[in-house]
Amino acid sequence: MKNIFSIFIILISIVGYSQSKITGKIKPFQNKATTVTLIELGKIATPDSLGTFVFDSIPNGKHTIEVAFEEYNQKKQINLNNETKEIVFNVRTSENNIEQVVVTGTLKAVSRLETPVPVEIYTSTFLKKNPTSNIFEALQNVNGVRPQLNCNICNTGDIHINGLEGPYTMVTIDGMPIVSSLSTVYGLSGIPNSLIDRIEIVKGPASSLYGSEAVGGLINIITKNATQAPIFSADFFSTSWLENNLDLGFKKNIKDKANTLIGLNYFNYNSPIDNNHDNFTDVTLQERISIFNKWNFIRKDNKLFTLAGRFFYEDRWGGEMNWNKSYRGTNQVYGESIYTSRQELIGKYQLPVSEKIYFSFSATNHDQDSFYGTTKYAAQQQIGFGQLTWDKKLGSHDLLIGGAYRYQFYNDNTTGTIEPERTHIFSVFGQDEIKLAKMHSVLLGSRLDYNNNHGYIYTPRIAYKWKFTDSDILRINAGTGFRVVNLFTEEHAALTGSRDVIVEENLKPEKSFNVNLNYLKKIRFENASFLGFDISAWYTHFSNQIIPDYETNPNQIIYKNLNGFAETKGVSMNIDYMSNFGLKAILGASILNSENTKDGVTATPMLTEKYSANWAISYEILEWNLSFDYTGNLYGPMRLPVLGKLDPRADTSPVWSIQNIQTTYKWNDKFEIYGGIKNLLNWTPNKKNAFLIARPNDPFDENVEYYPNGDVKPTAENPYALTFDPAYVYAPNQGIRAFLGLRFTIK
Repeated sequence: MKNIFSIFIILISIVGYSQSKITGKIKPFQNKATTVTLIELGKIATPDSLGTFVFDSIPNGKHTIEVAFEEYNQKKQINLNNETKEIVFNVRTSENNIEQVVVTGTLKAVSRLETPVPVEIYTSTFLKKNPTSNIFEALQNVNGVRPQLNCNICNTGDIHINGLEGPYTMVTIDGMPIVSSLSTVYGLSGIPNSLIDRIEIVKGPASSLYGSEAVGGLINIITKNATQAPIFSADFFSTSWLENNLDLGFKKNIKDKANTLIGLNYFNYNSPIDNNHDNFTDVTLQERISIFNKWNFIRKDNKLFTLAGRFFYEDRWGGEMNWNKSYRGTNQVYGESIYTSRQELIGKYQLPVSEKIYFSFSATNHDQDSFYGTTKYAAQQQIGFGQLTWDKKLGSHDLLIGGAYRYQFYNDNTTGTIEPERTHIFSVFGQDEIKLAKMHSVLLGSRLDYNNNHGYIYTPRIAYKWKFTDSDILRINAGTGFRVVNLFTEEHAALTGSRDVIVEENLKPEKSFNVNLNYLKKIRFENASFLGFDISAWYTHFSNQIIPDYETNPNQIIYKNLNGFAETKGVSMNIDYMSNFGLKAILGASILNSENTKDGVTATPMLTEKYSANWAISYEILEWNLSFDYTGNLYGPMRLPVLGKLDPRADTSPVWSIQNIQTTYKWNDKFEIYGGIKNLLNWTPNKKNAFLIARPNDPFDENVEYYPNGDVKPTAENPYALTFDPAYVYAPNQGIRAFLGLRFTIK
């Protein structure tokens, strides 16, 4: 009896202390800072490079496992009984991570939660929801940002932010102001998407840190760090319009001394289409190649040294359907042909001292050889830039002090350029972020520029942040901005068509004052889903603004500083939602009002929408390796540049929308195939318009008759009193098309 009792006790002990094993997998695994916790025992496991983790010698019973990183948190329960069980976490994350490190708002790396300047982030994952051949088109799904085409034939354009025209938007690559004036459109083309880590956007003036052109906002394209990039990546897609785009990326480690990242982009569209039957190409034909190379040098003192370069070449043309290069510059067949060659160099070097002192530099050379019909425009722009910054923390003060020098050479063959322009800008700037209390901080900044053509320009700013919690933040920003105008480099309308260009005075720098209020709120739920709100209101006041005047004389474009003032104001909201069952949504809407007051008369500027909306809705079925994306935008009415009172074209655009769908299938961690439809509604701006291009049958105005005062005379052949003009454009003139692509990645 005693032996039986002993055996019974032993059996109970064995059962009570029997142990099991847990193996787990995180799919997809992208974040190295992920922690996996066995809550009841307080054990923590670190996933390997494939996202696999293990817990050994676990007592039987119920246990809770938690996976957490950044804003993501997911829990699962498991019941163990003398066994090895496998558990899989299908991870879904938001593309709009509020805890990500940003650099654009303050010129230093800081958590997005901590920066007093609102910064929006759009990752490479967001760009894949609607694949495009360039960043210019990709930005169409960002709230408050609108790519604006400025010519129906050559399809050049710029980026509008919060209703302000493209020249008010500064574009940088890795923080370097290498995209400027003449090169704005081309700087946004040909950057291989495979090398883009994220895009950071600041809405509102950033002139106190970045100088001229950063009046309306700043777009900073940040390339991948070579240490985190895949060994090889390839992305190819083609459309039913026979547009072909190829992105290649390579990474190479060179022992323990350096690593390098090489990217190549090639785009080709060579199939003229004329769906609106005006005998002109609906979309510009292009052949483009871009090569990008970035180096990270590993120094013995562990200090930073990066160096990157890019070569870009593009041949684009649009015009009459029978145009070829033998007609370039002639008056036989109308065409607009642009050859662009561009070289860029970017670098950042941390000085070998104990302080955080960085020297950044960039250099660009941009050559453009173009014909707009018989009008030749040959231009060269060279920019050299150097900047020294000192990043220092002193108690509750976080300081950034710096100086910069920018040299710009510009020359073209226009009558407005008597001799090459050489501009020297010397700058000093500083900012101090002061921690007032646990939840309160204020940023004070100022910049003094000396321009050899315009003298001294001072731009201060102030920002205040009230951080209620990590997911509840209020920010207020105010500051001034300025912009030195380069007319012909920024206004293709001044070169194309038959309107005469009139510059009535020496153009003075534009100046602005802006105030911006931003509120960020994130609501996290226990089931790993969350809901976020990002709400902004802004007001901008301009003096000396330069607004092209298309109306005083329909045959002219008149440029001069505004005798009055201009205002733009509005509100916008972004909603970011992520469920725990595969649904994600980024929804945005903006309402804005832009007005300029001239000689006491107030009017709305051309090509400025009253409201807009954007969305990117995704649904993932991770078990099937499938995802679906529905993206789109909607724009309210805007004034359009018609040619006089007899012009039958609408002087106001309708409400219009471009919508896209996509399906992606991932075979494994290496292959994925995607396809879908762009412009699902088949919307183009020629709908409800008799024509888009004025007098496409007479592009050289050979049959136009004029009154003695220069006005166009209505005739039987020209009843609307028009001249040839392709400037009536506000939206892409490309209808519905299918696309199919393949991605291959070796990590």
